[in-house]
Amino acid sequence: MSKKTCQEVFEVDIAERLKAKPEVAEAIKSSYQFDLTGEGGGQWVVDLTKASDWVYAGQIDQAGVTITMSASDFLELVAGKLNGQMAFMTGKLKIKGDMSLALKLQQILG
Repeated sequence: MSKKTCQEVFEVDIAERLKAKPEVAEAIKSSYQFDLTGEGGGQWVVDLTKASDWVYAGQIDQAGVTITMSASDFLELVAGKLNGQMAFMTGKLKIKGDMSLALKLQQILG
């Protein structure tokens, strides 16, 4: 099995997870900007203020929280191989904005 890409994680995994559990979007009602650096990186938005179509590539003005990390670390995080708290404490994961929203990320990332 080939390794997943960041694009697949956002546009397939996260999008399908939110579609299957729209109550998660309803409960959080905010937006996330992901800035992933390095090979396979890019920018994605998870906008839970909308009624649907929550995940898309690009940027959003005034995100509730912005997450910056390398694409490879992000893939390790969603695969459960990298602990989010440790990544934050060691500087692999940078958070700008509402920290309480960042803590709800696990509901989105799986």
